[in-house]
Amino acid sequence: PVVPCVVSQWSVWSGCAEPCKTTYRVRRRHVIQEPRNGGEACPPLEERAGCVEYWTQQGTECKQSLIPALITTGGFGKARKKRAAADGNERRGYCVEFQLVAITPGCLRVHHSYTHWMQYLREGHTVCVECQHPALDSRSLHCYGDGSGSKKNQLLHWQAVGNPQCKGTWKRIRQLDTCSCPSVHSFLFI
Repeated sequence: PVVPCVVSQWSVWSGCAEPCKTTYRVRRRHVIQEPRNGGEACPPLEERAGCVEYWTQQGTECKQSLIPALITTGGFGKARKKRAAADGNERRGYCVEFQLVAITPGCLRVHHSYTHWMQYLREGHTVCVECQHPALDSRSLHCYGDGSGSKKNQLLHWQAVGNPQCKGTWKRIRQLDTCSCPSVHSFLFI
């Protein structure tokens, strides 16, 4: 008889492959029954997903300049604030101004409605990125990738959430209490 491949359930996700950089995590499954007599072939036995670990295995915080900032549209923050307001424990956020230095062509390819905001990213423009609860880390009191501790004119890396082909570099200008950029140039740390 024809016997299809049978595989196990997925394992739990592993931790990030390496701390302090954008990398991946893995989950696996194994073959329980090999296919025979022309049975259906086995599906992939490994999956990878992107991840960032902000603490070393020794429990110390990663250096800021090594971590890309993960950003999304500032409009996402309005919904986030409504959800966070219910618990009342969030710390007050802040804003960081950056000058965009380089942007990958992938930012101009808009495939979904949730990636339309990426088309407003332009080299040379000043953008505002808000750090608010829950992205505001309670231990360090900052958002990962915000460039705190970076040297003047140091190139820092960012990546747009929702489109892994949209990333680039920017220079930190200053930190402010609140953001005042136009909405198309207002973003949010994730």
